Amino acid sequence: MRTLAVAAIQTAPVPLDLEASWQRFADQVRSTRALFPHVQLVVVPELLLAAEAPLLRPCPEDWMQRAAVTVPGPLTDRICALAVETGLWLVPGSVFERAGDGNIYNTALAVSPQGEIVARYRKIFPWQPYEACTPGKEFVVFDIPDVGRIGLAICYDGSFPETARQLAWLGAEVIIQPTLTTTRDREMELVCARANAWTNQVYVVNVNGADPCGVGASAVVDPEGIVRQQAGPGEEILVDVLDLDTVTRVRAYGTAGLNRPWSQLARYGAEIELPMYGGAFRPPSWLKDA
Repeated sequence: MRTLAVAAIQTAPVPLDLEASWQRFADQVRSTRALFPHVQLVVVPELLLAAEAPLLRPCPEDWMQRAAVTVPGPLTDRICALAVETGLWLVPGSVFERAGDGNIYNTALAVSPQGEIVARYRKIFPWQPYEACTPGKEFVVFDIPDVGRIGLAICYDGSFPETARQLAWLGAEVIIQPTLTTTRDREMELVCARANAWTNQVYVVNVNGADPCGVGASAVVDPEGIVRQQAGPGEEILVDVLDLDTVTRVRAYGTAGLNRPWSQLARYGAEIELPMYGGAFRPPSWLKDA
């Protein structure tokens, strides 16, 4: 079995206090390591380390500028050191990244237990017109040796089916999706998480911010679109062991033993015109069975 033991920490920052939010994050990661020694990967909500304030709390207009960091830089050095200390893969939500091109991106990172930044994903679909950061341009996956391939998405990305489809096309078997949803459309996001998992036959780990900075309802969804776990509104941790061979089984034999979309696309996709994408479907390299 190829298994990935994940811990999705539904938590909240200390609003507008970057150092206190870091300490809270580091303490929670250490506690997770101590409580659940089998866990391999820890993920926390979007912009946790940017210390975002609750929706109705006044926030300085320049907070994004003040919270933005370089990657790599002092904050990522701390994250990498924490990964080495705990022996964990870390997806520390996302940060406001001050890039060399002069823009600020909402960026998710993946850090290995060796303290290396193995993936950097800039959110392609910011929640506009409310988010002021610059959209990214490239979907990102990374490999955990002897386990599988992981894709990164951030919050509103999940509302665009192109995101999960492209990550799965790139070989992702699990999509890690840090989220910070403060509004009542959370129910729609959960619908999307299930649909993205089912239509692409991947796991989706969607971890939202806890009350009062988010409305919670973090979820782990399996490759057949079944919700394995769902949190309430407050602070809690979802610990799960994902069997990545389940992805292989579902793709080979179908969702509920019935639906095999990847195989069908492999057979007929090249014949389907896709004007909005300027071409036709090309089978991914990992898809052998047509």
